[in-house]
Amino acid sequence: MVDVRAKEERLILKAQAGDVRAFGVLYNLYQPSLLRFSFRICRDHTVAVDAVQDAWLQTLRSMSSAFPVSSFRARVFKAVRWRTLDYIRRGARAHEELNEETIADETLERWATSDQMKSLLAKLPVDEGEAVYLFYLEELNVAEVALIQRVPMGTVKSRLSRARARLKVEIEPVDNAEE
Repeated sequence: MVDVRAKEERLILKAQAGDVRAFGVLYNLYQPSLLRFSFRICRDHTVAVDAVQDAWLQTLRSMSSAFPVSSFRARVFKAVRWRTLDYIRRGARAHEELNEETIADETLERWATSDQMKSLLAKLPVDEGEAVYLFYLEELNVAEVALIQRVPMGTVKSRLSRARARLKVEIEPVDNAEE
């Protein structure tokens, strides 16, 4: 994991120096995760694609500015989160909650995430589900999740703890012997 992060940091430094190929590699590396994250927020493929594209443009414009290389990943996810929320607020597309038919749609399910945790995450409150998704599925650390969600690290830890407790209740089999 450390070696992967070191390679990413070298790519970021090259991209900051104006290397278009390095930026392209970063784009290809993060694009699938960013699309899943945006889709998780808005539940709309078109909005997710547009929001992620806008976030990449914003990131490209800010590449030359000095910022800690280690925060690049969190910055990109944060940009995607804000662009997605902007699209929802502006009403670019109607934001609808998933209904049973949408959840059953296999193509939508495969596009959103290949992990079976998706149905469990959908049962969590939005902030907790987002924290779990970023921490466990995107492997961001607590500080990065806090930066993306714009909350203190303690709040992220609380959200993760509450989410784990809720998921434990969902996963544990009900003891039918008492009925």
